[in-house]
Amino acid sequence: MNRFGSLLGRGIERITASALGPYQTAVIRIGFAATWLLFLLRELPHRHELYGPDGPWNWDMAQQLIAENDAFTVLMWSDGRLWFEVVYALAVLSSALLVLGWRTRTMSVLFMIGVLSLQNRSIFMGDGGDNVIHLMATYLVFTRCGQVWSLDARRAARARRAPAEPGEAPLDLEKTARPVDKADRTGPVLWWVLGLALSVVTFMGELSGGWLLVFWGLWLAHGLWWAVGRRAPDGEARELLDVIIRLAHNAALLVIMVEACLIYATAGWYKIQGSRWQDGTAIYYPLRLDYFSPWPALSDLLASHGLMVMLVTYGTVAVQVAFPFTLFNRRVKNVLLAAMIFEHAVIAVVLGLPFFSLAMIAADAVFLPTSFLRRVGGRVTRARDALFSRFPRGGAVPGQRGADEEPAPESVEHARVGFPS
Repeated sequence: MNRFGSLLGRGIERITASALGPYQTAVIRIGFAATWLLFLLRELPHRHELYGPDGPWNWDMAQQLIAENDAFTVLMWSDGRLWFEVVYALAVLSSALLVLGWRTRTMSVLFMIGVLSLQNRSIFMGDGGDNVIHLMATYLVFTRCGQVWSLDARRAARARRAPAEPGEAPLDLEKTARPVDKADRTGPVLWWVLGLALSVVTFMGELSGGWLLVFWGLWLAHGLWWAVGRRAPDGEARELLDVIIRLAHNAALLVIMVEACLIYATAGWYKIQGSRWQDGTAIYYPLRLDYFSPWPALSDLLASHGLMVMLVTYGTVAVQVAFPFTLFNRRVKNVLLAAMIFEHAVIAVVLGLPFFSLAMIAADAVFLPTSFLRRVGGRVTRARDALFSRFPRGGAVPGQRGADEEPAPESVEHARVGFPS
Protein backbone atom coordinates (compact mmCIF):
# COMPACT_ATOMS: atom_id res chain seq x y z
CA MET A 1 0.00 0.00 0.00
CA ASN A 2 2.84 2.36 0.86
CA ARG A 3 4.51 1.56 -2.45
CA PHE A 4 1.31 2.33 -4.35
CA GLY A 5 0.95 5.64 -2.49
CA SER A 6 4.56 6.51 -3.28
CA LEU A 7 4.10 5.77 -6.99
CA LEU A 8 0.87 7.74 -7.07
CA GLY A 9 2.54 10.69 -5.38
CA ARG A 10 5.44 10.68 -7.83
CA GLY A 11 3.01 10.46 -10.73
CA ILE A 12 0.97 13.42 -9.52
CA GLU A 13 4.13 15.41 -8.91
CA ARG A 14 5.37 14.65 -12.42
CA ILE A 15 2.23 15.73 -14.25
CA THR A 16 1.87 18.92 -12.19
CA ALA A 17 5.53 19.97 -12.08
CA SER A 18 6.19 20.17 -15.83
CA ALA A 19 4.58 20.15 -19.25
CA LEU A 20 5.64 16.76 -20.59
CA GLY A 21 6.76 15.96 -24.10
CA PRO A 22 8.06 19.40 -25.17
CA TYR A 23 9.80 18.02 -28.26
CA GLN A 24 6.89 15.79 -29.25
CA THR A 25 4.35 18.61 -29.02
CA ALA A 26 6.69 20.87 -30.99
CA VAL A 27 6.90 18.29 -33.78
CA ILE A 28 3.11 17.94 -33.76
CA ARG A 29 2.73 21.71 -33.97
CA ILE A 30 5.15 22.03 -36.85
CA GLY A 31 3.89 18.92 -38.64
CA PHE A 32 0.19 19.70 -38.68
CA ALA A 33 0.59 23.43 -39.28
CA ALA A 34 3.01 22.78 -42.16
CA THR A 35 0.72 20.14 -43.67
CA TRP A 36 -2.28 22.48 -43.61
CA LEU A 37 -0.19 25.38 -44.90
CA LEU A 38 1.15 23.39 -47.85
CA PHE A 39 -2.36 22.18 -48.67
CA LEU A 40 -3.77 25.72 -48.63
CA LEU A 41 -0.95 26.98 -50.83
CA ARG A 42 -1.31 24.12 -53.31
CA GLU A 43 -5.07 24.67 -53.57
CA LEU A 44 -4.77 28.44 -53.79
CA PRO A 45 -5.89 28.52 -57.47
CA HIS A 46 -8.85 26.24 -56.64
CA ARG A 47 -9.86 27.72 -53.29
CA HIS A 48 -13.16 29.13 -54.58
CA GLU A 49 -14.26 25.74 -55.91
CA LEU A 50 -13.22 23.88 -52.76
CA TYR A 51 -14.44 26.14 -49.95
CA GLY A 52 -15.64 29.35 -51.56
CA PRO A 53 -18.65 30.76 -53.37
CA ASP A 54 -17.97 28.82 -56.61
CA GLY A 55 -18.08 25.38 -55.03
CA PRO A 56 -20.77 22.75 -55.78
CA TRP A 57 -21.64 22.77 -52.06
CA ASN A 58 -23.04 26.29 -52.13
CA TRP A 59 -23.57 28.66 -49.24
CA ASP A 60 -27.29 27.90 -48.80
CA MET A 61 -26.69 24.15 -48.62
CA ALA A 62 -23.89 24.62 -46.12
CA GLN A 63 -26.07 26.93 -44.03
CA GLN A 64 -28.84 24.33 -43.85
CA LEU A 65 -26.43 21.57 -42.77
CA ILE A 66 -24.69 23.72 -40.15
CA ALA A 67 -28.06 24.76 -38.74
CA GLU A 68 -28.63 21.07 -38.00
CA ASN A 69 -25.21 19.95 -36.73
CA ASP A 70 -24.08 23.26 -35.10
CA ALA A 71 -20.62 22.99 -36.62
CA PHE A 72 -18.38 26.04 -36.24
CA THR A 73 -17.29 28.04 -39.29
CA VAL A 74 -16.79 31.77 -39.65
CA LEU A 75 -17.48 31.47 -43.38
CA MET A 76 -21.18 31.26 -42.54
CA TRP A 77 -21.09 34.80 -41.17
CA SER A 78 -21.16 36.17 -44.70
CA ASP A 79 -21.42 34.81 -48.25
CA GLY A 80 -19.30 37.61 -49.72
CA ARG A 81 -16.21 36.86 -51.77
CA LEU A 82 -14.14 39.41 -49.84
CA TRP A 83 -14.92 37.74 -46.51
CA PHE A 84 -13.86 34.37 -47.92
CA GLU A 85 -10.56 35.83 -49.13
CA VAL A 86 -9.90 37.34 -45.70
CA VAL A 87 -10.59 34.05 -43.91
CA TYR A 88 -8.44 32.07 -46.33
CA ALA A 89 -5.56 34.56 -45.98
CA LEU A 90 -5.78 34.44 -42.18
CA ALA A 91 -5.76 30.63 -42.29
CA VAL A 92 -2.55 30.71 -44.35
CA LEU A 93 -0.94 33.34 -42.11
CA SER A 94 -1.83 31.62 -38.82
CA SER A 95 -0.49 28.30 -40.16
CA ALA A 96 2.82 29.87 -41.16
CA LEU A 97 3.23 31.65 -37.82
CA LEU A 98 2.37 28.48 -35.91
CA VAL A 99 5.09 26.61 -37.81
CA LEU A 100 7.56 29.29 -36.72
CA GLY A 101 6.22 29.23 -33.17
CA TRP A 102 5.36 32.93 -32.95
CA ARG A 103 2.81 33.60 -30.17
CA THR A 104 1.88 29.94 -30.19
CA ARG A 105 -1.03 30.25 -27.76
CA THR A 106 -2.76 32.82 -29.94
CA MET A 107 -1.77 31.21 -33.24
CA SER A 108 -3.00 27.80 -32.12
CA VAL A 109 -6.47 29.27 -31.56
CA LEU A 110 -6.44 31.09 -34.91
CA PHE A 111 -5.13 27.93 -36.58
CA MET A 112 -8.05 25.96 -35.14
CA ILE A 113 -10.50 28.61 -36.35
CA GLY A 114 -9.03 28.45 -39.87
CA VAL A 115 -9.14 24.66 -40.02
CA LEU A 116 -12.68 24.35 -38.68
CA SER A 117 -14.00 27.22 -40.80
CA LEU A 118 -12.76 25.85 -44.12
CA GLN A 119 -13.40 22.17 -43.48
CA ASN A 120 -16.89 22.65 -42.01
CA ARG A 121 -17.81 24.94 -44.91
CA SER A 122 -17.44 22.05 -47.39
CA ILE A 123 -17.43 18.83 -45.43
CA PHE A 124 -17.40 16.55 -48.49
CA MET A 125 -14.05 17.90 -49.72
CA GLY A 126 -11.96 16.20 -47.04
CA ASP A 127 -10.42 12.77 -46.51
CA GLY A 128 -8.94 10.86 -43.60
CA GLY A 129 -5.98 13.22 -43.33
CA ASP A 130 -8.29 16.23 -43.08
CA ASN A 131 -10.18 14.54 -40.25
CA VAL A 132 -6.93 14.05 -38.34
CA ILE A 133 -5.95 17.70 -38.84
CA HIS A 134 -9.45 18.69 -37.72
CA LEU A 135 -9.04 16.84 -34.42
CA MET A 136 -5.43 17.76 -33.75
CA ALA A 137 -6.06 21.46 -34.43
CA THR A 138 -8.51 21.42 -31.52
CA TYR A 139 -6.17 19.53 -29.19
CA LEU A 140 -3.22 21.82 -29.94
CA VAL A 141 -5.04 24.75 -28.34
CA PHE A 142 -4.61 23.12 -24.93
CA THR A 143 -0.92 22.25 -25.29
CA ARG A 144 2.22 24.28 -24.63
CA CYS A 145 3.55 23.46 -28.06
CA GLY A 146 6.06 26.32 -28.19
CA GLN A 147 8.40 25.21 -25.39
CA VAL A 148 11.17 24.35 -27.88
CA TRP A 149 11.89 24.94 -31.56
CA SER A 150 9.90 28.17 -31.67
CA LEU A 151 10.31 31.92 -31.72
CA ASP A 152 8.55 31.94 -28.34
CA ALA A 153 11.32 29.80 -26.85
CA ARG A 154 13.91 32.10 -28.38
CA ARG A 155 12.21 35.15 -26.89
CA ALA A 156 11.98 33.43 -23.50
CA ALA A 157 15.71 32.70 -23.57
CA ARG A 158 16.44 36.36 -24.28
CA ALA A 159 14.15 37.45 -21.44
CA ARG A 160 16.08 35.27 -18.99
CA ARG A 161 19.33 36.95 -20.00
CA ALA A 162 17.95 40.49 -20.16
CA PRO A 163 19.69 42.98 -17.82
CA ALA A 164 17.68 44.33 -14.90
CA GLU A 165 15.96 47.69 -15.22
CA PRO A 166 17.28 50.67 -13.19
CA GLY A 167 16.28 50.24 -9.57
CA GLU A 168 15.64 46.50 -9.94
CA ALA A 169 17.73 43.77 -8.39
CA PRO A 170 19.66 41.73 -10.96
CA LEU A 171 17.97 38.50 -11.99
CA ASP A 172 19.58 35.50 -10.34
CA LEU A 173 19.18 32.61 -12.76
CA GLU A 174 20.37 30.19 -10.11
CA LYS A 175 17.35 30.98 -7.93
CA THR A 176 14.57 31.62 -10.40
CA ALA A 177 13.58 30.68 -13.92
CA ARG A 178 10.69 33.13 -14.14
CA PRO A 179 11.84 36.30 -15.88
CA VAL A 180 9.22 38.67 -17.24
CA ASP A 181 9.83 40.35 -20.58
CA LYS A 182 8.58 43.77 -19.56
CA ALA A 183 9.57 45.27 -22.90
CA ASP A 184 7.08 43.08 -24.73
CA ARG A 185 4.25 45.15 -26.21
CA THR A 186 3.10 42.84 -28.99
CA GLY A 187 1.36 40.39 -26.67
CA PRO A 188 -0.91 42.89 -24.89
CA VAL A 189 -1.78 44.63 -28.16
CA LEU A 190 -2.65 41.32 -29.79
CA TRP A 191 -4.77 40.37 -26.79
CA TRP A 192 -6.73 43.63 -26.89
CA VAL A 193 -7.27 43.47 -30.66
CA LEU A 194 -8.60 39.93 -30.46
CA GLY A 195 -10.77 40.88 -27.49
CA LEU A 196 -12.26 43.75 -29.49
CA ALA A 197 -12.92 41.45 -32.46
CA LEU A 198 -14.54 38.89 -30.16
CA SER A 199 -16.74 41.61 -28.64
CA VAL A 200 -17.92 42.74 -32.07
CA VAL A 201 -18.72 39.17 -33.14
CA THR A 202 -20.58 38.51 -29.89
CA PHE A 203 -22.58 41.75 -30.21
CA MET A 204 -23.57 40.81 -33.77
CA GLY A 205 -24.89 37.47 -32.51
CA GLU A 206 -22.56 35.33 -34.64
CA LEU A 207 -21.33 33.33 -31.64
CA SER A 208 -23.57 31.50 -29.23
CA GLY A 209 -23.69 28.51 -26.96
CA GLY A 210 -20.59 26.44 -26.37
CA TRP A 211 -18.30 28.24 -28.81
CA LEU A 212 -19.08 31.56 -27.13
CA LEU A 213 -17.92 30.13 -23.80
CA VAL A 214 -14.85 28.53 -25.37
CA PHE A 215 -13.47 31.66 -27.01
CA TRP A 216 -14.28 34.03 -24.17
CA GLY A 217 -12.88 31.51 -21.70
CA LEU A 218 -9.61 31.26 -23.60
CA TRP A 219 -9.35 35.04 -23.92
CA LEU A 220 -9.99 35.63 -20.21
CA ALA A 221 -7.68 32.80 -19.14
CA HIS A 222 -4.79 34.21 -21.19
CA GLY A 223 -5.35 37.67 -19.74
CA LEU A 224 -5.50 36.34 -16.18
CA TRP A 225 -2.33 34.31 -16.67
CA TRP A 226 -0.47 37.37 -17.89
CA ALA A 227 -1.85 39.75 -15.23
CA VAL A 228 -0.95 37.45 -12.34
CA GLY A 229 2.53 36.85 -13.77
CA ARG A 230 3.05 40.57 -14.24
CA ARG A 231 2.18 41.49 -10.66
CA ALA A 232 3.48 38.44 -8.79
CA PRO A 233 5.53 36.14 -11.04
CA ASP A 234 6.69 34.08 -8.05
CA GLY A 235 3.44 34.16 -6.09
CA GLU A 236 1.13 31.33 -5.14
CA ALA A 237 -1.57 32.43 -7.59
CA ARG A 238 0.86 32.18 -10.49
CA GLU A 239 2.04 28.77 -9.37
CA LEU A 240 -1.58 27.57 -9.16
CA LEU A 241 -2.26 28.79 -12.71
CA ASP A 242 0.92 27.09 -13.90
CA VAL A 243 -0.22 23.81 -12.38
CA ILE A 244 -3.58 24.11 -14.16
CA ILE A 245 -1.86 24.89 -17.47
CA ARG A 246 0.48 21.92 -17.09
CA LEU A 247 -2.42 19.62 -16.29
CA ALA A 248 -4.29 20.84 -19.38
CA HIS A 249 -1.18 20.34 -21.52
CA ASN A 250 -0.49 16.84 -20.22
CA ALA A 251 -4.16 15.85 -20.56
CA ALA A 252 -4.23 17.11 -24.17
CA LEU A 253 -1.00 15.24 -24.92
CA LEU A 254 -2.54 12.05 -23.53
CA VAL A 255 -5.66 12.59 -25.67
CA ILE A 256 -3.48 13.03 -28.77
CA MET A 257 -1.69 9.76 -28.03
CA VAL A 258 -4.95 7.91 -27.40
CA GLU A 259 -6.45 9.38 -30.58
CA ALA A 260 -3.51 8.14 -32.66
CA CYS A 261 -3.86 4.66 -31.15
CA LEU A 262 -7.60 4.62 -31.84
CA ILE A 263 -7.03 5.62 -35.46
CA TYR A 264 -4.70 2.69 -36.05
CA ALA A 265 -6.65 0.20 -33.94
CA THR A 266 -10.02 0.91 -35.60
CA ALA A 267 -8.46 0.99 -39.07
CA GLY A 268 -6.75 -2.34 -38.46
CA TRP A 269 -9.81 -4.10 -37.03
CA TYR A 270 -12.05 -2.84 -39.83
CA LYS A 271 -9.54 -4.15 -42.37
CA ILE A 272 -9.61 -7.58 -40.75
CA GLN A 273 -13.32 -7.77 -41.48
CA GLY A 274 -12.87 -7.06 -45.20
CA SER A 275 -12.65 -10.00 -47.57
CA ARG A 276 -9.99 -8.35 -49.76
CA TRP A 277 -7.76 -7.84 -46.73
CA GLN A 278 -8.36 -11.41 -45.64
CA ASP A 279 -7.27 -12.89 -48.97
CA GLY A 280 -4.28 -10.52 -49.25
CA THR A 281 -5.33 -8.62 -52.38
CA ALA A 282 -6.57 -5.29 -50.97
CA ILE A 283 -3.42 -3.35 -51.91
CA TYR A 284 -3.70 -4.49 -55.52
CA TYR A 285 -6.89 -2.59 -56.36
CA PRO A 286 -5.86 1.01 -55.57
CA LEU A 287 -2.65 0.41 -57.54
CA ARG A 288 -4.80 -0.26 -60.62
CA LEU A 289 -6.90 2.92 -60.28
CA ASP A 290 -5.83 5.90 -62.38
CA TYR A 291 -6.88 8.29 -59.61
CA PHE A 292 -4.30 6.73 -57.25
CA SER A 293 -1.55 6.26 -59.85
CA PRO A 294 0.53 9.43 -60.23
CA TRP A 295 3.37 7.16 -61.44
CA PRO A 296 1.64 4.47 -63.58
CA ALA A 297 4.86 2.60 -64.32
CA LEU A 298 5.68 2.30 -60.61
CA SER A 299 2.13 1.22 -59.74
CA ASP A 300 2.18 -1.44 -62.48
CA LEU A 301 5.52 -2.73 -61.27
CA LEU A 302 4.29 -3.14 -57.70
CA ALA A 303 0.93 -4.63 -58.73
CA SER A 304 2.63 -7.23 -60.93
CA HIS A 305 4.33 -8.91 -57.95
CA GLY A 306 1.65 -10.95 -56.21
CA LEU A 307 3.84 -12.00 -53.29
CA MET A 308 4.78 -8.41 -52.51
CA VAL A 309 1.14 -7.33 -52.65
CA MET A 310 0.16 -10.08 -50.22
CA LEU A 311 2.98 -9.28 -47.79
CA VAL A 312 2.21 -5.56 -47.81
CA THR A 313 -1.52 -6.23 -47.31
CA TYR A 314 -1.04 -8.54 -44.33
CA GLY A 315 1.81 -6.43 -42.95
CA THR A 316 -0.33 -3.29 -42.96
CA VAL A 317 -3.08 -4.98 -40.97
CA ALA A 318 -0.64 -6.55 -38.52
CA VAL A 319 1.19 -3.30 -37.82
CA GLN A 320 -1.99 -1.27 -37.32
CA VAL A 321 -3.61 -3.79 -35.00
CA ALA A 322 -0.46 -4.45 -32.98
CA PHE A 323 0.82 -0.89 -32.58
CA PRO A 324 -1.31 0.18 -29.56
CA PHE A 325 -0.16 -2.91 -27.68
CA THR A 326 3.53 -2.25 -28.36
CA LEU A 327 3.57 1.00 -26.38
CA PHE A 328 4.58 -1.04 -23.34
CA ASN A 329 7.80 -2.14 -25.04
CA ARG A 330 9.96 0.74 -26.23
CA ARG A 331 12.08 -1.21 -28.70
CA VAL A 332 9.19 -2.96 -30.43
CA LYS A 333 7.24 0.32 -30.50
CA ASN A 334 10.10 2.14 -32.19
CA VAL A 335 10.41 -0.59 -34.84
CA LEU A 336 6.68 -0.49 -35.69
CA LEU A 337 6.73 3.31 -35.58
CA ALA A 338 9.50 3.39 -38.17
CA ALA A 339 7.55 0.89 -40.28
CA MET A 340 4.40 3.03 -40.18
CA ILE A 341 6.25 6.23 -41.05
CA PHE A 342 7.91 4.44 -43.97
CA GLU A 343 4.53 3.08 -45.05
CA HIS A 344 3.00 6.58 -45.09
CA ALA A 345 5.96 7.88 -47.07
CA VAL A 346 5.38 5.14 -49.66
CA ILE A 347 1.65 5.99 -49.78
CA ALA A 348 2.52 9.63 -50.43
CA VAL A 349 4.65 8.71 -53.45
CA VAL A 350 2.93 5.65 -54.91
CA LEU A 351 -0.72 6.57 -54.34
CA GLY A 352 -0.30 10.34 -54.64
CA LEU A 353 -1.65 11.20 -51.17
CA PRO A 354 1.04 13.51 -49.75
CA PHE A 355 -1.12 15.50 -47.34
CA PHE A 356 -2.81 12.44 -45.87
CA SER A 357 0.63 10.90 -45.33
CA LEU A 358 2.06 14.08 -43.80
CA ALA A 359 -0.87 14.30 -41.39
CA MET A 360 -0.42 10.69 -40.28
CA ILE A 361 3.35 11.07 -39.91
CA ALA A 362 2.76 14.17 -37.77
CA ALA A 363 0.37 12.14 -35.59
CA ASP A 364 2.95 9.34 -35.31
CA ALA A 365 5.56 11.87 -34.14
CA VAL A 366 3.98 12.02 -30.69
CA PHE A 367 5.54 8.60 -29.99
CA LEU A 368 9.06 9.43 -31.21
CA PRO A 369 11.77 9.14 -28.53
CA THR A 370 12.97 12.41 -27.02
CA SER A 371 16.62 11.45 -27.54
CA PHE A 372 16.00 10.97 -31.26
CA LEU A 373 14.19 14.29 -31.59
CA ARG A 374 16.97 16.11 -29.75
CA ARG A 375 19.57 14.60 -32.04
CA VAL A 376 17.58 15.67 -35.08
CA GLY A 377 17.18 19.14 -33.63
CA GLY A 378 20.90 19.35 -32.93
CA ARG A 379 21.75 18.38 -36.50
CA VAL A 380 19.33 20.94 -37.89
CA THR A 381 20.86 23.60 -35.65
CA ARG A 382 24.38 22.71 -36.75
CA ALA A 383 23.33 22.77 -40.41
CA ARG A 384 21.73 26.19 -39.88
CA ASP A 385 24.82 27.52 -38.13
CA ALA A 386 27.05 26.21 -40.92
CA LEU A 387 24.81 27.85 -43.51
CA PHE A 388 24.82 31.24 -41.80
CA SER A 389 28.33 31.09 -40.36
CA ARG A 390 29.46 33.76 -42.83
CA PHE A 391 27.21 36.27 -41.04
CA PRO A 392 28.82 37.07 -37.65
CA ARG A 393 26.60 37.59 -34.63
CA GLY A 394 27.13 40.93 -33.02
CA GLY A 395 27.47 41.17 -29.27
CA ALA A 396 28.11 37.49 -28.69
CA VAL A 397 30.41 36.66 -25.81
CA PRO A 398 32.79 33.71 -26.31
CA GLY A 399 31.52 30.71 -24.40
CA GLN A 400 28.10 32.28 -23.80
CA ARG A 401 24.93 30.65 -25.05
CA GLY A 402 23.50 32.42 -28.08
CA ALA A 403 20.20 34.25 -27.71
CA ASP A 404 18.52 32.14 -30.36
CA GLU A 405 19.76 28.79 -29.14
CA GLU A 406 17.28 26.32 -27.79
CA PRO A 407 16.78 26.62 -24.02
CA ALA A 408 16.37 23.60 -21.83
CA PRO A 409 12.75 22.42 -21.68
CA GLU A 410 12.81 22.74 -17.88
CA SER A 411 13.66 26.41 -18.20
CA VAL A 412 11.14 27.01 -20.93
CA GLU A 413 8.44 25.48 -18.80
CA HIS A 414 8.85 28.22 -16.20
CA ALA A 415 9.87 31.05 -18.53
CA ARG A 416 7.77 34.19 -18.38
CA VAL A 417 7.50 35.50 -21.90
CA GLY A 418 5.61 38.63 -20.83
CA PHE A 419 2.16 37.72 -22.21
CA PRO A 420 0.19 34.55 -22.83
CA SER A 421 0.71 34.32 -26.58
